[in-house]
Amino acid sequence: MEPVSNAYAALQEHLIQNPRKWLVTGVAGFIGSNLLQKLLSLNQKVVGLDNFSTGFQANIDDALAHVTAGQASRFQMVEGDIRNEAVCRSACRGVDIVLQQAALGSVARSVADPATTNQNNVDGFLNMLIAARDSRVSRFVYASSSSVYGDCPDLPKVEERVGNPLSPYAVTKYLNELYAGVFGRLYDFPCIGLRYFNVFGQRQNPNGAYAAVIPKWFNSLIRGEPTYINGDGETSRDFCYIDNVVQVNILAGCTNDPAASGQVYNVACGERTTLKELHAMIRGLVQECDAACRCPDPEFREFLPGDVRHSHADIGKAVRLLGYHPGHTVRSGLSETVNWYLEHGAKFNR
Repeated sequence: MEPVSNAYAALQEHLIQNPRKWLVTGVAGFIGSNLLQKLLSLNQKVVGLDNFSTGFQANIDDALAHVTAGQASRFQMVEGDIRNEAVCRSACRGVDIVLQQAALGSVARSVADPATTNQNNVDGFLNMLIAARDSRVSRFVYASSSSVYGDCPDLPKVEERVGNPLSPYAVTKYLNELYAGVFGRLYDFPCIGLRYFNVFGQRQNPNGAYAAVIPKWFNSLIRGEPTYINGDGETSRDFCYIDNVVQVNILAGCTNDPAASGQVYNVACGERTTLKELHAMIRGLVQECDAACRCPDPEFREFLPGDVRHSHADIGKAVRLLGYHPGHTVRSGLSETVNWYLEHGAKFNR
């Protein structure tokens, strides 16, 4: 683990003394609940919005258990759906900063059901944009995705160069960026987009057909079950630990630099890891922590349709304009994550 940037350290001190009111949509999800925990630990007021379609009350409970009772009392939960305009307007009322995380993730899910993905990720996103604009929030920060790079062959990925989307999910995230850009130009509404690159960490659900590979492998290896690699194992990703994502959301929500607003940023570690390398790291960490774990060799399957072969981010823009500095590498993030799954993984297997 590396020290956080001076900009982020100073901002945290400032926020503790000058609390604001934040809205976190998708608050019961993996990323949303980590944002909730961090914001409350900084004495912020937080409104959480979630319909619990993919999120869990247990994530919220776990986040609240990691802050003081006084900090937890600053949290207000709204159960509702971003596809409902009235819910969005109610949630945005009196809010200073919106962190829009609510979405249906997964490329595979979008291939199987593009209509539902569009309803959540485009219609719901537009509802939130309108509600936040009308409530005159000071900043609208939203989760985009590295999937918008599509078939662009360039490595590392630079924000200004994208290719053709390879999945309905990628289309929805690119539309989010287009809508945010239009709202910025038409209504002078301050939006910042964050292109997440394969985020992982505590509270990420390892179960279900659309579970991400890291929590799925942790859970399976801990239980001595088979693990699978789609393709030949040479597919590479820029995996990013959750604390890095939390950091850049807070930096984006509070930046006073006019040049930083209206932009889209890569959020990653800036390093490539193949699936073979990733599996070996996870397997080694599990065996270090629990020598009794059997940890069988991975089995290889067909490539997934719509999947990108290689992904690697240039994070220079976020470093330069937001003061972002990844506090965790892939390896240090995995080291933090293995302990959480060893302690909490049983709840996913009931």
